[in-house]
Amino acid sequence: MTQWNELHRESQTRWETNAEFWDDYMGDKSNRYYRELIRPYTEQLLQIEPGHFVLDIACGNGNFSRRLAELGAIVTAFDFSSKMIERARRRTKQTDAIDYKVMDASDAASLLELGKEKFDRAVANMALMDMADVEPLVRSLYELLRPGGVFVFSIPHPCFQTPKMRKITETEDVDGEIITRHGIQTFDYLTPVPYQAVGIRGQPVPHFMFHRPLSYYFNLFFANGFILDGFVEPCFQKENGKGTFDWYGIPPVAIFRFKKSAR
Repeated sequence: MTQWNELHRESQTRWETNAEFWDDYMGDKSNRYYRELIRPYTEQLLQIEPGHFVLDIACGNGNFSRRLAELGAIVTAFDFSSKMIERARRRTKQTDAIDYKVMDASDAASLLELGKEKFDRAVANMALMDMADVEPLVRSLYELLRPGGVFVFSIPHPCFQTPKMRKITETEDVDGEIITRHGIQTFDYLTPVPYQAVGIRGQPVPHFMFHRPLSYYFNLFFANGFILDGFVEPCFQKENGKGTFDWYGIPPVAIFRFKKSAR
């Protein structure tokens, strides 16, 4: 446990260091990865209705929080980086619809202070893989969500984005036609492991990520009273004439919807 606590503290320090760089890069509209893969499918799974109370976990610069407010949700959004929350507040005009907080997703006591059975929905976009310990969050979510409430989260697809994964390109002459294929090599899928990564080239320091297989997430949520009732594996649509590897036919992201069930 000491090792994970140290990794957690170091992870928080590094995100604080990277926060302003990431906010400057993502801006108000974020990147193609978010716009084409994360946001549209997350919205489909969340099924937000006006008046829904929504918890946006590890909200970063508040990009999706603001989208939720546009859809009519009443949003509580938090991140453990104070600099991220500062940037989120600066970018937000609908201040009455979003309550930003500096909070730690692994602090169960603080989470429960938000209000038991307060939220209709909870969401975490590309965040759980950055958390050293997700179990306190999952346990708390069962208490925070109303009966039938759902939690939607996205992570890099653990089957295809393992630590030390390699992108490969192969060229083959097939009956006189030169065929180029792009793919990946993965390693040690079943082994949960922390590793350092660079999400945006040029960020001040690498950040920590925590690889876990699908079975880890499934079993954790099932044990805490959730059922899986939605799952999407989006990938980019191939552009004509583009020959570089860009996740065509292989999903870089997995998006889950877990629903609170009666125990």
